[in-house]
Amino acid sequence: GWCQFLLVAAIAWAASSIDAWLPYWPVYPVLSPHPWLTFQLDLARCLWAVLPAACLWGASFPLALAAAAPRHQDSGRVVGAVYAANTLGAIVGAVTFSMILIPAVGTLWAQRILIAAAALAAMLVLLARLRATPAAGRRAPGVAVVSAVVAVPLIAAVLAYGAPPVPGELYAFGRKIMSPDYVPKMLYVGEGMNASIAVSEDPNGARYFHVSGKTEAGSYPSDMRLQRMLGHLPALLNPKPRSVLVVGFGAGVTAGTFLAYATIERVVICEIEPLIPRKVAGYFRKENYDVLNDPRVEVVYDDARHFVLTSTDKFDVITSDPIHPWVKGAAALYTREYFELVKRHLKPGGLVTQWVPLYESTMDVVKSELATFFSVFPDGIVWVNDREDGADVVLLSQVDPAPIDVDAMVERFNGNAKAAASLREVGFMSAIDLMSSYAGRGSDLAAWLNGAAVNTDRDLRLQYLAGLGLNVNDRYKIHSELMQARRVSSGLFVGSQANLAELRNAIENAEPGWYQYKPGRR
Repeated sequence: GWCQFLLVAAIAWAASSIDAWLPYWPVYPVLSPHPWLTFQLDLARCLWAVLPAACLWGASFPLALAAAAPRHQDSGRVVGAVYAANTLGAIVGAVTFSMILIPAVGTLWAQRILIAAAALAAMLVLLARLRATPAAGRRAPGVAVVSAVVAVPLIAAVLAYGAPPVPGELYAFGRKIMSPDYVPKMLYVGEGMNASIAVSEDPNGARYFHVSGKTEAGSYPSDMRLQRMLGHLPALLNPKPRSVLVVGFGAGVTAGTFLAYATIERVVICEIEPLIPRKVAGYFRKENYDVLNDPRVEVVYDDARHFVLTSTDKFDVITSDPIHPWVKGAAALYTREYFELVKRHLKPGGLVTQWVPLYESTMDVVKSELATFFSVFPDGIVWVNDREDGADVVLLSQVDPAPIDVDAMVERFNGNAKAAASLREVGFMSAIDLMSSYAGRGSDLAAWLNGAAVNTDRDLRLQYLAGLGLNVNDRYKIHSELMQARRVSSGLFVGSQANLAELRNAIENAEPGWYQYKPGRR
């Protein structure tokens, strides 16, 4: 009983530690690139918050056995019953809080309910013990009964009321809460079944979408350029795209780009967290072209791996914009098996695009991501978001590899006013300008990728490799080496002499002989 009562204070301690103390510890964990120091800091933070309650909960089980077991009798049946109750309670508690209570009432009220549950348990056990007649025939003193009935719930109520709310900035910036990239104006904070999300706005009016302390999308110019590239590159390369699968909703910008194409009949968005499309889309309605209200759009709430494994649909375009592979579960969208599933869901002539970040990453991680993609799509192409200082790249491949017809790209760009305006909004003034983001092809980057680990479902090595480089930022070095390793194969781009010459001049450090002239084309 006293153990349960102490748990009331221990749970309140954990709530205060997680929400009010640890985010503002004077130790800034992102400053050190060394993984072992980061691990030690994380371990210390976990012990600080969780250890008191963990010890008390651990002690509760043997104490419950000692209290329930009959003296001088076979206690096997009682031990089994207590053990079964403990196991069942662990299952029910985990499911109820993570899948029902937190999405319904939020972390703060879930913590308060947990405090109340511990207090109720303490009252029930203490009262049952106090009401029992001792062996000497004396009844329990009234003071003890009053303490159990009054003091326990009163203290629990005070501690529950004093539990601090989760700061919205924690959902937005996570480890960087002490030194955010900007002074945020929090527009929305919500807790779902699979993730906690937030939408913030910087002093310049740019908006950002965050998932569990990680910025995932936004209206900042470089973010917008990337999100539009993921959609427009495959849509322009495919003569008549009709169906699209978008893995991950984000801010809805990538999915919205496909609405600019009249041939598109169906856009399927696969999103694991239902809260994201419903709550986030409205904050980026201008950027995503009000994607959720278009009749061609269908949202499927499912894990992407499960969807591509079980669905029988095939698509003209599949685009994936997952979060960094060091985020739990995200590395499963960078495996060879995932790309093989994607390939099987592409129609003849279909295309796939995949986002790969260069920031908050290491050389080995990026090489592993590219090598894994090229192991399934050997003729895949890399397009860099920013030719001067790339923060991320787009991987693209056709299920039936073919040269890129520059004339056709120019014609589709000029003949689609909506798509052209969408690209010009992010700085691509022409189809040539868009294609000049070329940064290499799989076969030409083979020497640079030599020895890179291929990420598979069996080992998910990338998740741990990326985790070791959590605080490393080698984006400039990675970008520089990628640009130096870039080669443009002869015949990769085909078209009229004028367009090929213009594209050749637009691509930095282009090598002679990389293009192939097709007579009779303007």
